[in-house]
Amino acid sequence: MGNKNKKKQFEGVVVSNSMQGTVRVRVDTLQSHPVYRKVVNRKKVFFAHTNKELNVGDKVVIRESRPYSKNVKWVVVNTK
Repeated sequence: MGNKNKKKQFEGVVVSNSMQGTVRVRVDTLQSHPVYRKVVNRKKVFFAHTNKELNVGDKVVIRESRPYSKNVKWVVVNTK
């Protein structure tokens, strides 16, 4: 029947790796402003679980997952 509950996936950049088993990933998206019709760059930071050693500046793909803690609800799928 197909996968009805497809989980969200984003591509972003690691901005912090100081936590144990968790990284902060910044995701940039382009959106059109509703009034001025100008393209605006939106940034959002997600907390993602990982067992890999990642450095600041690494490009990663994150996916929705079960909650690992209060803030960590994403998991790192792979690195680029």
